[in-house]
Amino acid sequence: MRVFTRLAIALLVAGVVFLAAGRAQKPPLLPEKEVAALANELSGETAKRNLEGVARFHRQRGSKGFHEAAEFVAERLEAYGLQDAAILQFPADGKIFYGTQRSRPAWDADFAELWEVAKEVNEVKEKRSNKSDPHGVGVNEWLAASGEKKMASYEAEPIVLAEDSESADVTADLVDVGEGTKESDYAGKDVKGKIVLVSAQPGAVQDLAVGKFGAAGIVSYAQNQKTAWWGEDENLIRWGHLETFSPNKTFAFMVSLQTARRLRERLAQGEEIRLHAVAKAGQHAGNYEVVTAAIRGADRQLQDEEIAFSCHLDHQRPGANDNASGCVTILEVARTLQKLIAEGKLARPARTIRFIWPPEIEGTVTLLNAKPEFAKRIKAVVHMDMVGGGPETKAVFHVTRGPMSLPSFVHDVAWAFAEFVNEQSYKFAATGKAEFPLVAPEGGKEPLGAADSAYTLGSDHQVYQDSSFGIPAIYLNDWPDRYIPTNLDTAAYIDPTKLKRAAFIGAASGYFLARLNVQNASSGLELSSEARSARLAARMFSRIRGLSKAEEASVKQVFTDYVAGSDESLQAFLGAPRSTSSGTRLNANNAKPGELVFARTATPKGPLEVFGYDYFEEHRRAAGVATPKLLRYEGLWGAGEEYAYEVLNFADGQRNTQKIRDAVSAEYGPVPLELVVEYLLAAEKIGVVEQVK
Repeated sequence: MRVFTRLAIALLVAGVVFLAAGRAQKPPLLPEKEVAALANELSGETAKRNLEGVARFHRQRGSKGFHEAAEFVAERLEAYGLQDAAILQFPADGKIFYGTQRSRPAWDADFAELWEVAKEVNEVKEKRSNKSDPHGVGVNEWLAASGEKKMASYEAEPIVLAEDSESADVTADLVDVGEGTKESDYAGKDVKGKIVLVSAQPGAVQDLAVGKFGAAGIVSYAQNQKTAWWGEDENLIRWGHLETFSPNKTFAFMVSLQTARRLRERLAQGEEIRLHAVAKAGQHAGNYEVVTAAIRGADRQLQDEEIAFSCHLDHQRPGANDNASGCVTILEVARTLQKLIAEGKLARPARTIRFIWPPEIEGTVTLLNAKPEFAKRIKAVVHMDMVGGGPETKAVFHVTRGPMSLPSFVHDVAWAFAEFVNEQSYKFAATGKAEFPLVAPEGGKEPLGAADSAYTLGSDHQVYQDSSFGIPAIYLNDWPDRYIPTNLDTAAYIDPTKLKRAAFIGAASGYFLARLNVQNASSGLELSSEARSARLAARMFSRIRGLSKAEEASVKQVFTDYVAGSDESLQAFLGAPRSTSSGTRLNANNAKPGELVFARTATPKGPLEVFGYDYFEEHRRAAGVATPKLLRYEGLWGAGEEYAYEVLNFADGQRNTQKIRDAVSAEYGPVPLELVVEYLLAAEKIGVVEQVK
């Protein structure tokens, strides 16, 4: 069965944007009875109650808090009837590699406080009799009694201590060094043995501040992502982190913009500010933990294939939208599907449905490398990262397409259900009546307004869709969100209605894919494909405006290939072999730069820039290779990281570098061929790709 009609492809190539005829507001792809069963059972309130449970834990990788959160999820899964719930453990000591991920040691913190103190405090500290006190409580009691000011407490808000901080007991003057990322920021300032105040993330300054200039520690007021609301709330404290593998171990505290502004003003006026920082924290050998459970498929021929639901369980406390929301939403999908299947309201699907709760990105890379059978069995992924932001968060809900290097029909399945929720939720908001309003009793009534969005990086979906795994992923996500990742990312701003709607889109998409086989593949996919072709055509024409005729022709060809690839993806999903030929010349003697052909090597598997570790950077340095200019390139719609990710994905042993250049240019904006070639030659030198001759 063909997903795209020949007419749609012809219109796309000819440059005609056609509008699909409006269809009746009936549920897509699934029988109305099954849609009703999902809509009735999914509970935004149940999801939010579980979110409040997860948000209690400070969930840094390998920590006691992460383990407690993992046990909470596993207990809920067992209570919901998923009997095979397990917490998988993978050693993480800073030396073991899982594909492109150098395992990061576990990190825990027991205590941390930051005080502003008077000059005499150092003398009191030296004379105290309770030398065995590991937390400096004797000094802190004196501070409280003397009216000194506590600026930060890990017990009250664990986000104030930057991840990967080490133990410390330091009293020192504070020095403002501005951003702190350039040597010029330290010109004329004596920071040796002092604590530096910086506006950048602690990890971006530690090698300069501590390693080169001898600072004793860091106080950072790094702000939230620079959206329209950047800097608007001066009380936000952003999650901070140091570099896991930096040789310059130190501590860092995070403070609000308001606190930093007052400190800077006082320092600018010549006032001396002395701080007392104490922390009991540090890295240690531990484990990555991944919670998983499954609903077994019914078809003996297909039950070893899996449709996976993914999220990421780690984050600072509270981390409500990022990403307790995704965690509890797939938990609610698990509860609902298990219950409806057990009650006979939904037929057991042909394929197995798996649920996965890992640490973000690094946990997924670890799982797919340590358990290659997972990567082999998973046919598609529904990934949720931030799906519950209410109106106060200013969130826009996205159904994000996969990269152009991995065309797949699964994105159209997700959009078909999202578009249905858009229609139903708007109809309900506008008229008070709808067949499927998908409103939670304790939630809002606003329309969902889901956006059909182009591919972006930033979560576990980029691991699955990396060419070394090639697993298509539906990515449901909020962006922007003015409270992530900060101390105000709390359950108070999470909307149960949003959770219910995200759960419905995910559950319906995953269940449809799990039951899809040759026998029940229906013409309903044809309808969604025509609408999709129109959307892609519109996007294509928005991108060719202002381009040269040559670039315009190249973009049209790339989009045409994407359409054809999406068509083939359904055939492959149903068991037909996928075409591997793209009609490209292979390397010949004295090949020109644009004629070179590269293929990804079998190992290592995973994106080259993962989480807390940059495989490309470390191996580039070891090989004596200069940083490729592509990594700093800014295109029309993408930056260096996106270009590099897709260049590597398109290196399939078939396309030459000219075709790779044309493909990433259509996706992110025109880029010089020489930058693509330089990057691939650098990747070849570190053993990630090899030339095909």
